[in-house]
Amino acid sequence: MKVQDALTTPINRRVFTIGAFSAVAAVALSACGANSTASSPEGTDLTASGAATITMWVDAERAPALKDITAKFKEDTGIEVKLVVKDFAAVRDDFITQVPTGKGPDLIVGPHDWVGKFVQNGVISPLQLGDKAAGFQESAIKAMTYNGSLYGVPYATENIALLRNTGLVATAAATFDEVLANGQKTVDEGKAKFAFLVGLDPKQADPYHLYPLQTSMGSSVFGLTADGGYDPKNLVLGEAAGIEFAKKLVAWGDTGTKALNSNITGDIAKEKFLAGESAYYLTGPWNVPDAEAKGIKVAIDPLPTAGDQEARPFIGVNGFFISAKSANALAANEFVTNYLSTEAAQDSMFTAGGRPPALKSSFEKAAKDPIVAAFGKIGQDGVPMPAIPEMSAVWADWGATELALIKGNADPATEWAKMAASIKAKIGA
Repeated sequence: MKVQDALTTPINRRVFTIGAFSAVAAVALSACGANSTASSPEGTDLTASGAATITMWVDAERAPALKDITAKFKEDTGIEVKLVVKDFAAVRDDFITQVPTGKGPDLIVGPHDWVGKFVQNGVISPLQLGDKAAGFQESAIKAMTYNGSLYGVPYATENIALLRNTGLVATAAATFDEVLANGQKTVDEGKAKFAFLVGLDPKQADPYHLYPLQTSMGSSVFGLTADGGYDPKNLVLGEAAGIEFAKKLVAWGDTGTKALNSNITGDIAKEKFLAGESAYYLTGPWNVPDAEAKGIKVAIDPLPTAGDQEARPFIGVNGFFISAKSANALAANEFVTNYLSTEAAQDSMFTAGGRPPALKSSFEKAAKDPIVAAFGKIGQDGVPMPAIPEMSAVWADWGATELALIKGNADPATEWAKMAASIKAKIGA
């Protein structure tokens, strides 16, 4: 399933997930508020409220993976979990609209960067995993935490990497300069047509895919609070490091080396890589199967650096959320915290949907696949996509500015500062 997130709209970002585990600070789950939904004591009658059914909104791809675990829950508790298939292009806003009226579902599946908007609108409840939290990747728990409280049980994570056609370039490169030099050599030798490929949206470029290059130059979006969360009042995107990155976008763009080509969309980038026309393709795991089907021997390389710091991609986390207006909150919480957090459930989600699990024990099994293992290793340096509501005001200006720079239509320092000022005005930073 290829979906653009409705809250934050990074171009070409997929909610389709792969392993990505960040070395970020652990979340103190004891910070969950006293009103957090807690798991049910053993022997609790989950049908005491009179509700014999709980409802979950899910997409068509994920629904089959949940059938066995819902059947097990019904066998154990007598409560049916009704899976309602929804179009994820609109489901977030439908959830926000319907929950306050009592017409929404008890549960919903979605990406972690919906959390801020959900909390802002009061439509999901915090929950507690207790000791179970230690079994999940730190980054996954961090991503599902907002203002000190955990709001979702994670089941999978995602990040990008650099795909390399080993038939064109035999070894990995450490820096972006080396990638471009290697790629240009294949072009000069007539083996390829493009030194490097990444898909760019014709209106908003692709801040999501280009972010690792930006972070390697010391530029990020928001500063952090004392507890490690994103601080919406501290937009650092426009600082000096960001301006240096802006200069690089011009140098790499249409009026420079053309490593970043404003005419290469996501579909075109994929088409050209599958045709063997470039040694390199900056993308996610969703494009690996098609490359392999074309007979391309693909290596998954670490993200190259453009500066003197680590290239840190955004990571996304998918999980399960409980409605704040659930008609049977006790049963919904029992299902989420004690069934969907199990190895069996997380294994099933991976097997049916191709999403490597956030649960450590399940990921260890999934990582026997070298592709999964490679993406997981790269994601260790990742940072969670900001889930704060203010992030929705960042993408448009950020992307449009990147595109103008790549096209060579703007002065880097002036345009980057203008972008930062516009975003600050929108979010009140």
